Amino acid sequence: MTTNGAARRVDQFTLENGLRLVTAPASTPQVAAVNLWYGVGSRFEVPGRTGFAHLFEHLMFQGSGNVAKGEHFDAVERLGGDINASTSTDRTNYYETVPEHALDLVLWLEADRMATLREGMTQEVLDNQRDVVKNERRQRYDNQPYGTALERILRLAYPEGHPYHHATIGSMADLDDADLDYVLDFHKRHYGPDNAVLTIVSNLDPQDVRERVERHFGAIPARPEAAEAPDAALAGLIGGPVAEHAVETVPAPGVFLGYRVAPYGERDFDVMHLASAVLGQGQGSRLYRRLVLERGLAADDGGAAADLLPFRYTPSLMLVNMIAREGVSGDELEAAMIEEIGTLAEGVSDEELERARAVLERDHMQSLSHPSGLADAIGSCTQLFGDPELAFTWPQRWSTVTAEDVVDLAKRLLVPENRLSVRFDPEPVGEPAA
Repeated sequence: MTTNGAARRVDQFTLENGLRLVTAPASTPQVAAVNLWYGVGSRFEVPGRTGFAHLFEHLMFQGSGNVAKGEHFDAVERLGGDINASTSTDRTNYYETVPEHALDLVLWLEADRMATLREGMTQEVLDNQRDVVKNERRQRYDNQPYGTALERILRLAYPEGHPYHHATIGSMADLDDADLDYVLDFHKRHYGPDNAVLTIVSNLDPQDVRERVERHFGAIPARPEAAEAPDAALAGLIGGPVAEHAVETVPAPGVFLGYRVAPYGERDFDVMHLASAVLGQGQGSRLYRRLVLERGLAADDGGAAADLLPFRYTPSLMLVNMIAREGVSGDELEAAMIEEIGTLAEGVSDEELERARAVLERDHMQSLSHPSGLADAIGSCTQLFGDPELAFTWPQRWSTVTAEDVVDLAKRLLVPENRLSVRFDPEPVGEPAA
């Protein structure tokens, strides 16, 4: 067992089967937050088999060897608890926040579907959830204004065949081709204790929590063979400028710009995180002041025009997106955005940098202020970096970034050779969609 010394914020333990347990005290009494991170996301998928990590997020709630379909949700919600899951490129996580006295129930539910999900999997369940995911794709991507922006961005940012070339949702064709044998094998290859981090935030004694976890998870065997992700190594700039233009049913022109930056966790990522905050996070940011308030070119987004898409195992993306105001063309807005982004290479004031740090630190501390957010941050840092205490150190990392760091990185990366552009323009009035 290891701790962080006198503060004792975090305790860690690894079971014999490889499951990593991390505990931390909760700021809210009588509440337990459980967060289970599996090291599987869409980066493990190959062409023709996309969307399986996200499909599995749904299948994990459809019954297991000892729990009927829907009972996992019902059991937690009857206690007044919160429950959900999410999938990204680098992980899938399942999380519950419940009264402290219900911790054993949640641990049993999570252990049961880790160990016995394949026993409850049927063709009927697969068909049903495949249709649910396909409908989700229609609602969130295909039938949503600007909904395909992320897919288009990823296709431009990462070459065909690269594990980050496709969106987590997957394609309709690949979802149609999902078969039961492959789904069962997917669980066997990825959903084992040796590929998981279990984080529990509560006010229970860490030794007590460890004993409960041993009781529920200790007998689950590790995977027979660890799954390997396709090679995600990628060097250099995008090779741009590259662009994609779509004419769709959208209310106004929309411009999405992207720049390839350092992988999540590297210092250059931290520098670019601050650069994105200077540019487009908060109502004091450059893009909001210049393009929304002063020039009136972009719709009021409250100061949410720029952010980083964090990827741990390949270069991340800095994304900048804005929607044009009435009467403003996509060309005019895009040119203004590119011009404003270019000003970062000309200089950043200390005042701007302090404001950016304050914005990032506020958001970070808010995420740690409740048990579920703290459990998620600790689980993330343990799964992706092997260091749960990293969750507490981002503000210190940002504090070492200087204005010169931001300017130097902007000169290297925020350049046409590293830029992608996805533009949406409304269909001409009176003409049907192509």
